[in-house]
Amino acid sequence: MNIGIIGLPQTGKKTLFSLLVGKGALEHRGDPSKTARGVAEILDPRFDALVKIYSPKKHTRARVDIILPQKIEEHSVSTGDIFHDLAEVEVFCHVVRVFQNDSIYHIWGSVDPIRDIDYVNTEFVLHDLIFVEKRLQRIEKDLKKIKDEHEVKERELLEKLKRHLENERPLRTLDITPDDQRLIASYPLLSAREMIVVLNVGDSDVKDAARASEIASRYAALRIGCVQVAVEMEAEIAALESDEEKRAFMQEMGLEDTALHILTGQCIRALGLLSFFTVASAEVRQWFVRRGATAVEAAGKIHTDLARGFIRAEVIGFDDLERLGTEEKVKSAGKLGVKGRDYVVEDGDILFIRFSV
Repeated sequence: MNIGIIGLPQTGKKTLFSLLVGKGALEHRGDPSKTARGVAEILDPRFDALVKIYSPKKHTRARVDIILPQKIEEHSVSTGDIFHDLAEVEVFCHVVRVFQNDSIYHIWGSVDPIRDIDYVNTEFVLHDLIFVEKRLQRIEKDLKKIKDEHEVKERELLEKLKRHLENERPLRTLDITPDDQRLIASYPLLSAREMIVVLNVGDSDVKDAARASEIASRYAALRIGCVQVAVEMEAEIAALESDEEKRAFMQEMGLEDTALHILTGQCIRALGLLSFFTVASAEVRQWFVRRGATAVEAAGKIHTDLARGFIRAEVIGFDDLERLGTEEKVKSAGKLGVKGRDYVVEDGDILFIRFSV
């Protein structure tokens, strides 16, 4: 999963990026104008519980790749430079300034979250419209020379995309068939990616969810999620030495969860993913797979040989294992399921793949 942290200057993007992946990613990128990259581990309490049960020699959390591209400013937008960095992103986290601080400038002179959200959305739609129009022109030129059924289908799809974009609607709100999706899989269509707005609020507003609720309702039709994070406060918490101090500070400030938990949880849901686990004394590991994936598809995530030689999947639900305490007790209670290749994996499943190659 690739997450892109975007936003206007002075919104808290770099601080949020450092919170998620650590300061080293910024310190070692060299040129501050270039894209920064880092990796964040998913902190899932189910994973921690499994590690405690199995005491494995090795444990591997699920991870997400996070990038911080260059600033979204009028120059980078007009030249198109920034869009090259965004092509690999699956879900955008658009950091929007809500906090008030007269010592930190805003490029447009005032704090206005709705204006800033609309600006980025409009630029993404415009970028996609320009790309689609250029691609259509090229296909029309090719079809005058030779009739190609693939390009005829592509032209029809592009015309559909163009009409949608001309109505100022992001492409993630357009129903596209799996076959059509394959036709445009390589296109750098930014508005087709999932979008989550991250409202960067001041310390005094962290408990007030009214603004986040209002913005979530306003943009629900555009499939834009919304979360609220006090980035500076979270940075202070992260700087504390012990977990006990961090928990005490969070409790005092009324924070129920960290920015990493909040954002990655939203991104996982936005992308339609779920977690499953593999467990043994050698390793406990967490994996992502799309919702609706079958047991054989999950096996392929682990290794292609497991999918190729798939025989069956033995499945334990996390809740059953946590409640009963051991695999033996789960089996004695009749809670271990034996499933075929078409079994649809559920969130929290613990899978034992039996295979032969």
